[in-house]
Amino acid sequence: MNISLPRHAQLWLPGYIRNRLAAKPAPRGGRVWVAIADHWEPFWAHPSDETAAQRVALWVKHWPEIARRHADSTGRAPQYTFYYPQEEYRPQFLDALAEMKRAGVADVDVHIHHDGEGQQNFVDRMSGFIETLVTRHGLLRLSNGRPVFGFIHGNWALDNSRSDGRWCGLNNEITLLRELGCYADFTMPSGNSSTQSRTVNTIYWVCDDPEKPRSYDYGVTVKPGAPGAGDLLMIPGPLGLRWAERFLPRLETGEIACYDLPTPYRVERWLDLAPRIGSEIFIKLYTHGAQERHSSALLLQGGLERLFSLLLETCGRHNQQLRYVSTWEMRQAVDAAAGG
Repeated sequence: MNISLPRHAQLWLPGYIRNRLAAKPAPRGGRVWVAIADHWEPFWAHPSDETAAQRVALWVKHWPEIARRHADSTGRAPQYTFYYPQEEYRPQFLDALAEMKRAGVADVDVHIHHDGEGQQNFVDRMSGFIETLVTRHGLLRLSNGRPVFGFIHGNWALDNSRSDGRWCGLNNEITLLRELGCYADFTMPSGNSSTQSRTVNTIYWVCDDPEKPRSYDYGVTVKPGAPGAGDLLMIPGPLGLRWAERFLPRLETGEIACYDLPTPYRVERWLDLAPRIGSEIFIKLYTHGAQERHSSALLLQGGLERLFSLLLETCGRHNQQLRYVSTWEMRQAVDAAAGG
C-alpha cells in the first residue's frame, strides 16, 4: 500500500522529523498559553454590505456570551484575536470589535491581502490602517512610544513566498514589517501550501534578505536565557501528522473549522507538537471565523464551547496551568519564558 504525503511536504517534512527526534514528552506542571488568531474577513467571497454586517453581528452577540461561560486556570475568560483585513475596513465593524476588547474578551490585530502593488502601496496601506486603528478605534497598543501590531499575511504569501510571486511581490516584506512596528508574525503554519516554512513547531527570529523571498524559512530559536533578536519574531501554530481518527494520516495545523473541530486527540496532539520554551507550551490556533460555515460551527453548534472544555480538562489531567491570551499577550509570555 502506498501512502502519499500532503502536498509540499518536502518543505516541512525534514524540519518536522528533526523536531520530532529532538522532542521530549510534554512537561507536566508547566503553563500552556493558548491564543486564537482568526483570519477574520467579513467580506469573504464579496457579499453585500448587509451580509457582512450580519456576520459581524453574529460574533458580537455570541462570542462574549461563550467567553463568559469559560475560564482558564486563573479564572480568566478565553481571549480571541480578530485579525482584520485592511482592505475590508469599515468603521462600524471595528467599533464593534473595539467594544468586545473593552469587555475583556477580544483583541484586534492586522491582516492584509496584497498582490504586487509595490512597496510604497504596501507601506501606505499598512501605516494608514495602523494609525486608524489607534486613533479612531483605540486599538493596538504602544511600545516605546510607537504603535505595534501582530500580523497575518493574506493567502499565506509572507515575504513573497509563492513561486509565482502572486499575493505579495515584496522580497523585503519582513524588513518593512519590522519598520512598521510588527511585534510578531502569526501566519504559519500554512500546511500543504507552497508558502509553508521549513522551520516548524519553533518560535524563532528571522533576519531578512531583502533581495530574496522566504527569509522566514530559517532563523534563531528562542530558548530559556536566549531571547534572540532579528527583524521579525515568528510564532507559529502546531504542525505535524495526525495518526488517529481515520485510516490514513492527515496534517494537523491548528485550524478550527467546520470540517475539523476540536477533539480530545487533537488537543493532545497540540500539546505534543506546539512550540515550547523550557516548560512553557505555546499553542496558536487559527480559523476563518467570519465565514458562515465556520461561524455556525464555532458559535452556534458548540465548537468553541467544546474547545475550551477540552483544553481545561486536558491541561488539568496533565497538571498544567492553562492560560488564555491574545496574540499580543502571547508575545509577552514568550519574552518572559526566554528571560528577555
